[in-house]
Amino acid sequence: MSRAAGGVGRVAVVGLGLVGGSLTRLLAARGADVVATDTDPGTRSDARAVGLAVADDLGALCAAAPDLVVLAVPLRAVRATAAELAPLLTGADTTLTDVGSVKGPVRAAVRAAGLGDRYVGAHPMAGTEHSGFGASDAGLLDGAPWAVTVAEPGTAAAAEPARLAQVLRLVTGPLGGTAAVVTDDRHDEAAALVSHVPHVLATQLLNAVAGAPVRDLALGLAAGSFRDGTRVALTDPARTEAMVTENAAWVAPALRKAVRDLEVVIGALETNGSLHDVFHAADDVREERTGRARTGGPVERLSLAEGWTPRVVDELVSRGSAGSVVVGVDADAVHLRPPR
Repeated sequence: MSRAAGGVGRVAVVGLGLVGGSLTRLLAARGADVVATDTDPGTRSDARAVGLAVADDLGALCAAAPDLVVLAVPLRAVRATAAELAPLLTGADTTLTDVGSVKGPVRAAVRAAGLGDRYVGAHPMAGTEHSGFGASDAGLLDGAPWAVTVAEPGTAAAAEPARLAQVLRLVTGPLGGTAAVVTDDRHDEAAALVSHVPHVLATQLLNAVAGAPVRDLALGLAAGSFRDGTRVALTDPARTEAMVTENAAWVAPALRKAVRDLEVVIGALETNGSLHDVFHAADDVREERTGRARTGGPVERLSLAEGWTPRVVDELVSRGSAGSVVVGVDADAVHLRPPR
C-alpha cells in the first residue's frame, strides 16, 4: 500500500512531545498537510526551527479547518484540552483522535466535552524512555503498529464508520503502519499486559537495585539483561504513573497474577522444587518470537461494496480482536493481514 499523503486531508496535532512531535515530523516528511501546536512557547519555537507548521494556540489551530485533530497531550491533560477544543471545533466533519496509551478514560473525557460523536481512539505501539520535542523523530512512528479503537457495540455514533475510515487511512497511508481495530476495553486489557505491567515491573527492579546495600557494585556489573529489563523505568515517572493509574482496572489484576506466579517461583526456590513448568510455559511464544518474524498470512480483502457501514466496523473489530491488522484502505476494500 502507498504511503502517500493523499486522501488524508489536513491534520492538526495538539501537543509536540515525543509522540506528537514524531507524528508531526513524519507527516510533514511524507508531504501531508499538517499543522501542530503546543502550550510551551519554547517547544513551538523549536518545532518551527525545523520547518514544521505551528499554530500559536488551539484557536489558531482550529481556524485552519483541520479534517482530523490528534490529541497528543499527556493523559492527565486530555480532559481539560478536550473541553477547550469543544467550542473551537465548529466544522461538523472534523474527526478527533488521539495517541494515548489508555483508551477508556480518553473516550470518557471527550464525551464529557461533548465530542464523543467525533472520536475514534488510537494508540501507536512505539515509544522510547525519553520525552519532549527534542527526543521526537520521524522514524519513531514510521511503520509502527497501532491500535485503533471504537465504542462498545450499541454505543457508536452514526458517523463512526466514516470517521474510523479517516483514521485508518492516516495510519496505513502516510504513516506506513498497521492497525488492529478493537474496542476500548480490549485495547486497555492488552496494553496492560504488554506495556503498563512491564513499566511497573521494570520500575520495581530499578527500585530494588537502587535500595540494595550492594547498589554501586551491582550497577557497575550491570550488563544487557539489566539494561533491557529496566529501560522503560527510565521514562519520566509522572508519565508512567499516569498511564498505570488511568488503566488501573486492567493493570491491578494483571499484577496480582504476576505476584501469584512469583510466589510459585519463590516457593520452589525455597523448597528445591522444580521450575520447569514456569520457564517453559511460554515456549510457543518464545519460539515464534525468536525463530521467525511474524509476517502473518496472505492479505485478505474486506469489501466496501456497501460503503463504511456498522457491519464493516463489527467485522473489523471481530478480526482485530483475533489478531488481524489493517494494512491498507482503498475505495473498494479494507485490506487485512491475518495472524500467523
